[in-house]
Amino acid sequence: MSKRDFKVGIKSRDEFFDEIEALAERIDREDDPIPASERIYFEDARIFFHHITPRRFDLLEELHRSGPMSINALAKLLKRNYKNVHDDVKALAQIGLIEKNEEGRYSVPWDEVTATLRLAA
Repeated sequence: MSKRDFKVGIKSRDEFFDEIEALAERIDREDDPIPASERIYFEDARIFFHHITPRRFDLLEELHRSGPMSINALAKLLKRNYKNVHDDVKALAQIGLIEKNEEGRYSVPWDEVTATLRLAA
């Protein structure tokens, strides 16, 4: 089984489209393939930290460590209010960091989440 990673970063729309264009050119030239990874970019740090809070990061770590489970079981494990965990799980699932399986259990399928935060120039 190959390692799956998820890249999270901050990029402007122009930087994002420049990256896509560079990838397309690389494919057209038939260069060595870039290892596949899922990606999500936020336009600035404020938006990033709105979506990836310390509590949500703790939730991701625990869910990855413990394996697939229901929101209720996760809330009990984290000793947090069900509604707050539900909101966090839904937000993280919406951006692709958490997945829901056929049995209705949530999991973190990524072996690694890489976050890149560039300091202002």
